[in-house]
Amino acid sequence: MTKWFNTAGPCKPNIHYTLPTSQRLPELKRLIEQENYFVIHAPRQTGKTTAMLTLAQELTASGKYTAVMVSAEVGSPFPNQPEIAEQAILGAWREAARFWLPKELEPPVWPNALPGQRINTALTAWVETSVRPLVVFIDEIDSLQNQTLITVLRQLRDGFPRRPQGFPQCVALIGMRDVRDYKVASGGSDRLNTSSPFNIKVRSLTLSNFTLEEVKSLYEQHTAATGQIFTHQAINHAYDLTQGQPWLVNALAKEVTEYLAEDVNIPITVDLINQAKDILIQRQDTHLDSLAERLREDRVKAIIQPMLAGEELPDVPNDDIRFLLDLGLCRYHPIRGLEIANPIYREVLPKVLAYTPIMSLGVIEPEWLSTSGELIPEKLLDLFLDFWRQHGEPLFKSTPYPEIAPHLVLMAFLHRVVNGGGSLEREYAIGSGRMDICLRYGDVVLGMELKVWKQGKADPLPKGLIQLDKYLSGLNLDTGWLIIFDRRPNLPPISDRTSTEITLSPQGRNITVIRG
Repeated sequence: MTKWFNTAGPCKPNIHYTLPTSQRLPELKRLIEQENYFVIHAPRQTGKTTAMLTLAQELTASGKYTAVMVSAEVGSPFPNQPEIAEQAILGAWREAARFWLPKELEPPVWPNALPGQRINTALTAWVETSVRPLVVFIDEIDSLQNQTLITVLRQLRDGFPRRPQGFPQCVALIGMRDVRDYKVASGGSDRLNTSSPFNIKVRSLTLSNFTLEEVKSLYEQHTAATGQIFTHQAINHAYDLTQGQPWLVNALAKEVTEYLAEDVNIPITVDLINQAKDILIQRQDTHLDSLAERLREDRVKAIIQPMLAGEELPDVPNDDIRFLLDLGLCRYHPIRGLEIANPIYREVLPKVLAYTPIMSLGVIEPEWLSTSGELIPEKLLDLFLDFWRQHGEPLFKSTPYPEIAPHLVLMAFLHRVVNGGGSLEREYAIGSGRMDICLRYGDVVLGMELKVWKQGKADPLPKGLIQLDKYLSGLNLDTGWLIIFDRRPNLPPISDRTSTEITLSPQGRNITVIRG
């Protein structure tokens, strides 16, 4: 049977390339045998639902358990009406059991019970009529909030001592966040701050991104099925771009195998993976779009804005950092500290934030190209200076992140430049004090660095030249641009103060210094 790479909803092993649950979460069966309750939390679209659906089917097929994956999501519209949420949840659970389980393992008619006891009573009745121990995986648990969430968790805790004869042998809560981070206040601003009322959990497990070996294993399933080869370099590059984020790993492969190289005789190369990456970023599918939506949230902005500028983080709450880690938007690196989770997200974020300035630019004739279509860096510089003098200040107001408005306006301009067939690569990190940009257009590679001159600080030129030397060395370039945005107060208009000069870097490179 033909199989595909999946980017929408849980994987179906009969039609999708998948990795075995036992490989990704090897300890789960032991935890279930030991009658443990546990939590699995990981960012969206990392394979949680797929893994737990598969495990439930395996456990049921073994003949040892009645295991089913259910969802709490239908209760989420009723955060402070647990009596309504309970009925909605139990209705959804019955449908899930009817679909996933053989008829003889389905639950009985749910008994009548008082509000606040319905889930406890229903699970008790199911266990008492089941010929096997019951295992229940509750997905989307963190979509519940406030009184409804607490009511559900307390009922699970209340039944826990009666397991496995009078309550499920195992209950797993599955969501994006750990129990202590579930939202319980009006507006969802406060956290539960404790695993109670679910202090019966034995472990909180997270589903990691794919390792390089797992990416290789997934892609080789396609090779085994079709004969189409992913080169060793292409697999490594896909891993580097995605850092193993499961949706991205599948999305790159899907784009390449179904559209860019439909002919299975075409080997999949680094170049094809790069083309797929550019298409994903340009198209901004649901996964990337949902991350982009988060960028306007204040607690996300408080961290992402200084990261993009290369500045130290302000005093932000620990929970806000944990939220970005749970979203999968950032990761913690033991040497580099907090950073954007992977190179694809690193490209998507500034592009999304520069969207309004990009749309506001109006007509810019591509006079930076020669008659044969090659980029002329000197001409590009002249056009950028004209653009900056004329449009810089007005466009600052159109950006959602005012502290990095100059960065976003510059990138809006550069996106227009590469739209005809080039690419932009960006590097930024907390505490680096800069953003590096590499513009590639045909055979031309242009490296540039952005720095901001703030009130009370020294001219960033000397440090910028040293940093740019290092960046250009990595790109194997002899020249580059150092752009210094002067954000000190009471300055003349940008149109009057924008200037350019050539200076020599400490390592002897000719650097174009642009001040504006």
